[in-house]
Amino acid sequence: MRAIIPVAGVGSRLRPHTYTVPKVLLNVGGKPIVGHILDRLIENGFDEATIVIGYLGEKIKEYVVQNYSIRVDFVEQEERLGLGHAIYLSRHTFSRDPILIILGDTIFDVDLKALMNADSTVLGVKEVEDPRRFGVAETEGGFITRLVEKPDQPKSKLALVGIYYVRQPHILIDCLRDEIKANIRTRGEFQLTDALQMMIERGERMRTFGIEGWYDCGKPETLLETNRHLLDRQPSAAGRPDEVIQPPVFVSKKAIVKNSVLGPYATIADDAVVENAIIRNSIVSEGARVTDALLEDSIVGNNAMVRGAYKRVNIGDSSELEFD
Repeated sequence: MRAIIPVAGVGSRLRPHTYTVPKVLLNVGGKPIVGHILDRLIENGFDEATIVIGYLGEKIKEYVVQNYSIRVDFVEQEERLGLGHAIYLSRHTFSRDPILIILGDTIFDVDLKALMNADSTVLGVKEVEDPRRFGVAETEGGFITRLVEKPDQPKSKLALVGIYYVRQPHILIDCLRDEIKANIRTRGEFQLTDALQMMIERGERMRTFGIEGWYDCGKPETLLETNRHLLDRQPSAAGRPDEVIQPPVFVSKKAIVKNSVLGPYATIADDAVVENAIIRNSIVSEGARVTDALLEDSIVGNNAMVRGAYKRVNIGDSSELEFD
């Protein structure tokens, strides 16, 4: 099985962090987002992946090559013309065998093997109160009858959450080719949802697969929520001298912590330094330094420094904040 992972976006909702780091390399639960995705794929037997890169793509490539032995083809999307366009660019990396498309900014808690045992194309969905910012699936008799991208007046609350098992990818590529050739765009982009709808119109049978464990990493508040979920699922760090742990927390073995209270829900990444601090529900990224501070609901970027006071901060890479 091959997975297709599009990660070309700029992550504008996570600025200032994404000015210098691609969204999928942001640390959550002690590891970059894309690392959690690749780990889950490998656990479920995947041995090949295609990663569609764009913005700061070389950093993503470097991380994957250095940390994973799975066979990966990298495809560059120079112009960000939509998810459908990204999948179409990767068409040379897969054949007629089924593929799994999984978006690179979302972490899933789902039984992928059950999903892939389906006898038809299957789209992951979750019922949401306001589905207008998603692709939406309308169903009848157990099958999808219609897919609409970001409808103003949705007829269903079943939102597409970014995981697609495609049984006949050659038909998907034909539909994407026709979509791009005819310049069919929704909200200015070539949408995967529109190509999947075209497949339905050509006779492809599709079902939905309910996904409850769906964790968005697209905004600071949802990144922290996902961090909490991941920490709940893994063994908490053991306390070391000069630190008090209120689990769950993750503390890298490469981090330095002195005279501090961590947690609950604190992630302290590689080479971070925390001194005389209380940190809860926060992410302190690689090489960051937090001193004489109480931080809550905060994200501290790579190599950033925070010194002093009780604050809620969202500070990007290589920045410095000092409070009197």
